Amino acid sequence: MTAERPTVFITDYAWPDLEIERQVIEGAGYRLVAGPATPAPAAQIEALVEEHRPAGILTNWAPVSAKAVGLSPNLRIVARLGVGLDNIAVDEATRRGIWVTNVPDYCFEEVADHSVGMLLSFTRGLMHFDREVKAGRWEPSTARLRRLRSMTVGILGYGRIGRSTAQKLNGFGARVLAYTRSPKTEQGVEFVPLDQLLRESDALIVHIPLTPQTKHLLDRERLASMKKGAIIVNVSRGAVIDTEALIEALRSGHIGGAALDVLENEPNVPAGLLELPNVMLTPHIAFTSDASLRELRTWASEEVVRVLQGKPPKEGRNKPAVRQG
Repeated sequence: MTAERPTVFITDYAWPDLEIERQVIEGAGYRLVAGPATPAPAAQIEALVEEHRPAGILTNWAPVSAKAVGLSPNLRIVARLGVGLDNIAVDEATRRGIWVTNVPDYCFEEVADHSVGMLLSFTRGLMHFDREVKAGRWEPSTARLRRLRSMTVGILGYGRIGRSTAQKLNGFGARVLAYTRSPKTEQGVEFVPLDQLLRESDALIVHIPLTPQTKHLLDRERLASMKKGAIIVNVSRGAVIDTEALIEALRSGHIGGAALDVLENEPNVPAGLLELPNVMLTPHIAFTSDASLRELRTWASEEVVRVLQGKPPKEGRNKPAVRQG
């Protein structure tokens, strides 16, 4: 009797099909099963893990809880289809000897492009005047636009994406400030403390990951410390910013505008953001392009195969305990 093939469970996915994942996973001799495309709540994911007892889990945005991690005795790897690990119980996986991986290199150009594109939309009035013209108003004399070269742009978080963003901003001639826990020396970038970054930036681009330490890093007090009329662009994680405090700062005019690709409780959009004319929203798509999605899906799936074949992953984000038994 032929032994059943080990199962790989993909919790959710933000693309039309699973052909790439299926080609890599099933091509290596494993069985692929899928949850709903839209991220399901933790309890539903836990039930599916208990049902399928996978050896590997691929997850996009759905939560892989500590309970889910413990429900499959066969589990060897939880692979994030993305960069951030805030939807995975990494500590529990580590304790149980399970690898956690991500794909850190796949979309830094796209996210940097998106952040600079959002900033340009504000400085050149693209979103505002598109709406005005479509509403039948042709009033160029009302334009109050800015030259990017004359602005100071702060980058909060300086990893691969932050560096790419800085390089693009250097091409426009902007003064670029950056805050990171490990300051560097780099041409075209001034590394400064967080309070100086907030105080001097005409625009702030958020690239910092979400951790317990960075949740609501931009709270009411820090938003109040920013330059009056500053623009905030967030392409990182929504919870880095206190949403209610941001809405208050936008309503008062202290913050001049916000461009958000991520929200605290997405896909739920607060009414306060929807009603403000100085807010631009996109549905967590900064990472997306034809090239980046192909790389993301292929590389994450290959990590699962690598671990199930007894090899170490290329992008392990933890140091799993030695498995017992």
